[in-house]
Amino acid sequence: QTISIAKAGITTVLNSRTSVLAAANPPSGRYDDLKTAQDNIDLQTTILSRFDLIFIVKDVRMFSQDKNIASHIIKLHTSADSTMSESRPAKQDNWMKRYIHYCRSTCHPRLSESAASVLQENYVKIRQDMRKQANETGEAAAIPITVRQLEAVVRLSESLARMRLSQLANENHVSEALRLFNNSTMDAARSGINQHINLSPEMAQAETQIKRRMGIGS
Repeated sequence: QTISIAKAGITTVLNSRTSVLAAANPPSGRYDDLKTAQDNIDLQTTILSRFDLIFIVKDVRMFSQDKNIASHIIKLHTSADSTMSESRPAKQDNWMKRYIHYCRSTCHPRLSESAASVLQENYVKIRQDMRKQANETGEAAAIPITVRQLEAVVRLSESLARMRLSQLANENHVSEALRLFNNSTMDAARSGINQHINLSPEMAQAETQIKRRMGIGS
């Protein structure tokens, strides 16, 4: 099958087996914590549901983090000449690439019965939590949790097992896959202060006026 994409001037048709790594900025150019994830992401749920993991990456102003990033960027530029002069590693020395190829070609893991049971219970619980959140806020989640997300966790579990050359994805692999899913897609779905506050009409009007006068992040 194929997936049709028409977004940001890009119109193309991709094979459904294509792996896509995408990055995008919010409509305002900066993530606004006062808005819901739906307002910040501003993508159709039909597109969002096709991604296995969705991470929200914020530029948090923190001295230690800014110093590490600046140091890393400067080192990249100062060592650029020496890196270019070095010869590329021989094909036989690229063991990581060969290991990944070996894992893909020789290992085809499947879920164990106990792992499948754990995954089923957690999927039902996640669906119940998202339904409860939607009832409390009166809004549907920005990122719907559907069978596609269940398949995403299955793929992650099998990938983790494949990394260890295991033909069986056990409960540990499922637990790690669920941790990754909760720390990415689920956090993105729950983000936004407004998701946890029921605003009265007067508060909503005051909020609108404040946003017009204050910059994002103020």
